[in-house]
Amino acid sequence: MARTGLSSIKILLGKAGLDGHDRGIKVIARALRDAGMDVIYTGIKQTPEAIVEAALQEGVDAIGISILSGAHMTIFSKILRLLKKKKISDVLLIGGGILPQDDIQKLEKMGVDKLWGPDTPTQDIVEYLKGKLLTK
Repeated sequence: MARTGLSSIKILLGKAGLDGHDRGIKVIARALRDAGMDVIYTGIKQTPEAIVEAALQEGVDAIGISILSGAHMTIFSKILRLLKKKKISDVLLIGGGILPQDDIQKLEKMGVDKLWGPDTPTQDIVEYLKGKLLTK
């Protein structure tokens, strides 16, 4: 659903699986908040089920997942299945981390909207979300 202002964009950020490295996602959370978005950070070591349930309860526009553990194919696949099962089709699923280019292409074909690698400028993520979620 397109929104009219940055403060109306609500995004849930999570670290799924056993990955405990959370510096990057905290940087993203701050950048999105500084840009005026409403950010919910679920913390580390979340299950895909907990992330999707929180997204449903919070009524978010986007879910952002950070993965550095190498479990990206499994975790994103499970989140996509859960979103479909719960009939949540209007929420963007984005993510970032250490992801091989071949896997990025596979995940985007499966339905992940956008994935970024390390050292992506935070402004690129802000602009992407603005472009996808704000009414033009």
